[in-house]
Amino acid sequence: MPSRTRPILLVTSRVPPERVGALRALAEIAPVEVAVFEGRDHHFTRSVDDPGVPVHRVEQRQILRLAAQRDRWRAVVAGTAGRIALPSAWRGARMGGTPFVLWSALWHEPRTPAFVAARPLLRRIVRDADAVVTYGPHVSAHVRALGARRVHDAPQAVDPAVWVDPPAPPRDPDAPFRITFVGRDAPGKGLEILLVAWRQTNLYEAVGAQLTLLGPEPASDAGLPGARALGPVPPEDVRHWLDRSDVLCVPSERTPSFVEPWGLVCNEALHRGVPVVATDAVGAAAGGLVRHERNGLVVPASHPLDLARALTRLAVAPHEARTLGENGRRDVRAFTFAAWAAGMLAAVRDAESPA
Repeated sequence: MPSRTRPILLVTSRVPPERVGALRALAEIAPVEVAVFEGRDHHFTRSVDDPGVPVHRVEQRQILRLAAQRDRWRAVVAGTAGRIALPSAWRGARMGGTPFVLWSALWHEPRTPAFVAARPLLRRIVRDADAVVTYGPHVSAHVRALGARRVHDAPQAVDPAVWVDPPAPPRDPDAPFRITFVGRDAPGKGLEILLVAWRQTNLYEAVGAQLTLLGPEPASDAGLPGARALGPVPPEDVRHWLDRSDVLCVPSERTPSFVEPWGLVCNEALHRGVPVVATDAVGAAAGGLVRHERNGLVVPASHPLDLARALTRLAVAPHEARTLGENGRRDVRAFTFAAWAAGMLAAVRDAESPA
């Protein structure tokens, strides 16, 4: 079978709903199959059962045999999730004589004991991969510093059917200024930093502003005046709340085990014309989507006073927030499923070329 008619094998721990459109866009330009294993879930949404492409449900120990099948795959692509999934996919590809592409979201090196022990092997895989495809330029810079070659960006995107159409309705000019947080109450997400910042702003008392927390369970708002935690909500409700918001706040911080790889909620907010206040520990800011004083504000991570000043700045100048949001609506248009698929396929084609 000619190489380019074989499917690409993509190894991943899960297929969240926001990844389905990307996989289907890739399937439109090249055959693709997905090997899904059970791994630790850091995402806000659950994995889907049918992503619209052929799926292999596997255990991590089965990945080596699947990837090693000679003349079956055009390329093997594997992410960094899982304990043995990545080295199994890499070794399997090498055993089968198949090009190997590393799909990386890491733009730092965790300091956990498990990662420190695995670091030499991971660095070897980075240097040995025939190509690397990344979440964006922040990850690309990191893997290049580790010796990666043939590095390609595949920009993160969200479903236009949910986030682009229909367009956001006009914001009620008499509505209170609303700051919204979307995510889990988990280490690295920065919820406690945001609550400290909210207390420091005094915006509820000063201008009647409100802080809405989507994802954290009720009572996570610590009873702060003007703050309200609603618990997990479906994407349609997230869109509804973003359309009622003036700012999305993404206060992520660095932990020994986690730095936000991207933050797709930034794409979602910008599609709805909502500016983003993010920290420099958010991949979407480091990767060039959220741009300081262009479509949002970027502040140092773990600095609640800087975060409070940024939120206050937009609350007292809502016209600036609207301008940033309109800029963001234009800027995010380039972040599409088709662009992600093109970046992934470019890495595969590069991996097929002679060294």
